[in-house]
Amino acid sequence: MAWEPDYVTTAEVKSYLRITDDDDNALIGIWATTASRAVDTFCHRQFGSVDVVEDRTYHTAWDRLIGSWTTEIDDLQSVVALEVADGVGTLLADYELGPTNAEQKGKPFTRIITSTPGPLVISGLWGWAEVPAAVKNATLIQAARFAARRDSPFGMAGSPSEGTEQRLLATLDPDLKTALGSKYRREWWAA
Repeated sequence: MAWEPDYVTTAEVKSYLRITDDDDNALIGIWATTASRAVDTFCHRQFGSVDVVEDRTYHTAWDRLIGSWTTEIDDLQSVVALEVADGVGTLLADYELGPTNAEQKGKPFTRIITSTPGPLVISGLWGWAEVPAAVKNATLIQAARFAARRDSPFGMAGSPSEGTEQRLLATLDPDLKTALGSKYRREWWAA
């Protein structure tokens, strides 16, 4: 998998929309990409992964409540090749990844706590092992909304005479927000 991949394929979008011909494959591919990036923006994270170990540098902040240095890190789901070093390259053994039980819940680590102030250089395989089903579903929902928008150039869908008219607002589909909710949305707080 790549970093910031499309979470659904053109074939998956076509199946979801019940499209059988290949006439609009290029456009459907654009919807898949655009919907994937909309999910990223809503969730404040992406659900791909790097293929090789990468070094990333993070600056720590003192947390008075726990009495340690802490920092928010990019999503880290694989600890197989994990190495944590201080700013001069000394490998650290005294660190704790959080949240607690992230691996057992199929979630990535998003925080590191250490007794050493930063900067920290963390080498690892960043990202998600696989795209969660809820993310794929939300991407399909948003791609379908883009497909409907094509036939409603003025932002209206449905029929006023049948009472099914609705305005396609310049926002994400409400079902996307419901599908992803707080489980996949990452909140970043400034100190």
